[in-house]
Amino acid sequence: MTDSIMSKAATMEIPINSNGDTGTLPEDDSLEQAAKLQWNLDEKDLQQVMVSGPNLNETSIVSGGYGGTAEGIIPTSSIKGSSMHHSSSSSSMTAEEATRGVAVEKLEFVKKWGLNTYKCTKQMISERFGRGSRTVDLELEAQIEVLRDTKRKYENVLRLARALTNHFYSMVQTQHALGDTFADLSQKSPELRDEFGYNAETQKLLCKNGETLLGAINFFVSSINTLVNKTMEDTLMTIKMYENARLEYDAYRADLEELSLGPRDAVAMARIDSAQQQYQVQKDKYERLRSDVTIKLKFLEENKVKVMHKQLLLFHNAISAYFAGNQQQLEQTLKQFNVKLKPPGADKPSWLEEQ
Repeated sequence: MTDSIMSKAATMEIPINSNGDTGTLPEDDSLEQAAKLQWNLDEKDLQQVMVSGPNLNETSIVSGGYGGTAEGIIPTSSIKGSSMHHSSSSSSMTAEEATRGVAVEKLEFVKKWGLNTYKCTKQMISERFGRGSRTVDLELEAQIEVLRDTKRKYENVLRLARALTNHFYSMVQTQHALGDTFADLSQKSPELRDEFGYNAETQKLLCKNGETLLGAINFFVSSINTLVNKTMEDTLMTIKMYENARLEYDAYRADLEELSLGPRDAVAMARIDSAQQQYQVQKDKYERLRSDVTIKLKFLEENKVKVMHKQLLLFHNAISAYFAGNQQQLEQTLKQFNVKLKPPGADKPSWLEEQ
């Protein structure tokens, strides 16, 4: 408004006489009022700036050029708000796209898993009812069956050896208690001191030899357990993977054969090409696992013969020496096979561990 008044005052006409001199201007009340108004407004603006500081939330934009009367105020807060809203909306869109991508990947995985499960189940049912064909490696299947039968028999040997260990441990503990009783009676029965003394020494000797034999039997049980539950079990896990790969291979092979017997239009050819690729992947996997099973069976047989030769010889020599009463031969047998006996009380926890 002040700019409008000053513009009006500045553009008023000034009369000039014929000699070029300015005439006497009459006093104009409007010009004086405009000057006073401009002074008052400038003084108020200066006081406002000094008291509260400049208002940075508003920006004045004057349009219309010199003497224009159009004036607009654009709040800067609205500009900041719009930029923040745009940033938050873009970040939310990015998070939404990432979540959608993860959901699509999971859905695709479930779809593939469901299709593969359906094909394998269909193939398994067809094989059980004799309607579908299956890939058979006669030599490898025979070796796998021999391994499973061997594992069952070795598990029985392991069960019996553990039972023998438990019973023999009980007998050794009984002999130890009996020897202590004989020794105590020899001190309290002067008339039978020698007889009780002889029996006490005999039971103590039997107890010592029994502990030595227990060390040999425990070593035998530990070795058989490692062979059965670790080495053989690892090979059987590979065999299980091989059998699953064989089932998948036959399922995709049957699917490819079924598609090959159908029409040969563009859509069918695309499906046949896709089935051919999947079939090749399953075939490579099946052949790789078959090779792994063959190698593991070979090494397992060699390891089994080596381990059992040593363990059976140890078991025979230890049992023979014990029941023959040959303490020296029994100790020599354990040294020969590097069997270390635990000292008495080694199984009991220390006083620090009991606290």
